[in-house]
Amino acid sequence: MDTKELLEVLSNGNSVSGHESRLNDTIIFAFEKYADDISIDNLGNITALKKGKNNGSNIKIMLSGHMDEIGLMVKYIEDNGFLRFTSIGGIDPRTIIGQEVIVHGNKDLFGVIGSKPPHLQEASEINKAIKMEDMIIDVGYSKEELEDILTIGDTITIKRDFKMLQGNRVTGKALDDKAGIVAMYECIKELSKIEHDSDIYFVSTVQEEVGMRGAFTSTYKINPDIGIAIDVGFGSTPELPKADTIDMGKGPGITIGGNIHPGLREKMVEVAKEYNIPFQFEISPGPTGTDARAMQITREGIPALCLSIPLRYMHTSVEVIDMMDIKNTGKLLAFFIASISNENLEGLLCY
Repeated sequence: MDTKELLEVLSNGNSVSGHESRLNDTIIFAFEKYADDISIDNLGNITALKKGKNNGSNIKIMLSGHMDEIGLMVKYIEDNGFLRFTSIGGIDPRTIIGQEVIVHGNKDLFGVIGSKPPHLQEASEINKAIKMEDMIIDVGYSKEELEDILTIGDTITIKRDFKMLQGNRVTGKALDDKAGIVAMYECIKELSKIEHDSDIYFVSTVQEEVGMRGAFTSTYKINPDIGIAIDVGFGSTPELPKADTIDMGKGPGITIGGNIHPGLREKMVEVAKEYNIPFQFEISPGPTGTDARAMQITREGIPALCLSIPLRYMHTSVEVIDMMDIKNTGKLLAFFIASISNENLEGLLCY
């Protein structure tokens, strides 16, 4: 399976937070060729372990990319068959008006999100954003027909197919953070060609969008020496401040901030320069809002890093990413991992 193909399958799939197991087979199939062991824990995290050449080495490096995506949930079925719904994860209601959706019940149902037409709105409503509670999903069925197909709590995803744009750019839903999983896939492929001392745990985590829950439990279980979150950062667009974004096509953002171990960050930069891998800096003075936060404060504290893949239009159904950024992220991770040894680890972790 090549990189773009894996990203396409993951993006087109559905894995709303708490319901990620629908992607298990795809992720396991991709990683099992290169991993020494694959396991699924009680919460649903998938861990692919690739052992280092020195099996006696105690160094454990954990990589994390979250497999869950934001979505919607059936809240109520009206007597006329319309569905009321709520959100799972951070969704801006302004981005879902008029969208096509798939409601995942006993069988998948196609539907559309509707609201009051502008012609019938009061003057006071015209310039206001429509609230999610004022929207409905129309699947065309009556309530009686729906009772055998749907139940309260069924998940809903935006219907959007993965597409190629120009050059290396692609667009689709849930590239946050399916791109992180694909970057880990690139990394494990690269590591199959180079020597590394450490045991590497590639973790596809669950429920990041609702509180980084999978990262907390998997980090506690693995107790790594180093934890690295691979997530997405705000790709630059004309209306966004340059200081708050990272550029598409210029490599991953290496995060700087309190969530990040300074010695490991300096080593990551050193490796990027040594192998001519493009990179940028991403500033995050407080918690990053990624799995790196969970890693850092688990057990006695895990030295953490975060790599951010530039992504435009985050938390919409038309997210855009550059495939070369994903590949360079995987390459940088692999060479960083190969640079870690028993001889230099202690020095890198000193403050």
